[in-house]
Amino acid sequence: MKDIETLQAEFLAVQNQLQSRLDCRDRFPIEQTKTVAGVDLAYWNQEEKEFAVCCIVVIDCHSHEILEKQHSFGEITVPYIPSFLAFRELPLVMETVKKLAISPDVYLFDGNGYLHPRHMGIASQASFALDTPTIGVAKTYFRADGVTECPDVPAAAGSTADIVIQGEIWGKVLRTHDDVKPVFVSVGNYISLASAVWLTMSFVSKESRIPIPTRIADLETHIWRKEYQQ
Repeated sequence: MKDIETLQAEFLAVQNQLQSRLDCRDRFPIEQTKTVAGVDLAYWNQEEKEFAVCCIVVIDCHSHEILEKQHSFGEITVPYIPSFLAFRELPLVMETVKKLAISPDVYLFDGNGYLHPRHMGIASQASFALDTPTIGVAKTYFRADGVTECPDVPAAAGSTADIVIQGEIWGKVLRTHDDVKPVFVSVGNYISLASAVWLTMSFVSKESRIPIPTRIADLETHIWRKEYQQ
């Protein structure tokens, strides 16, 4: 296996090359979105090896009905390097995507997109392999470029606050329910930030502060992780 420094240099070159191809505009009118896929992964260690399961759940935008579920399981061989998470997760994500009978209009990732030192969070980097609009919705605040304080956001559901770094808006803090912890929305690719926030909010239910597609994908990862661990 290559050493960490070599991998980091290779990964950095890839992300720098992809960054110039980001397009933070709507590829199609967002109101025409019919299906959204939620993507999540869960990890565990076993016999000195690291494994993960990726789950993708496709949801109907209007009825919120589950249309399809797929998953893939495998050993993770790429070490964790901060800000290069996509290189660990993408192989399993793409393996799962290949199993889908439905081609989603948008992919929603439990993670970041543009809110990343090189604007290459998992949602952004995955978009080039998917050739589909992507959104990152993270549950915790990513402290990029030394910015440690999370912007304040009003307590009412639907309230937002800009995440401004280097004089540019990198994402939004979004309060999905009254007086609950916010989520952090950023563009992945091929979609505007306004549309990303609108679509995220449209999938919020009473049961959870995170949107339905990634919430169900998260629940699925726990089910399959337990299955494979046994």
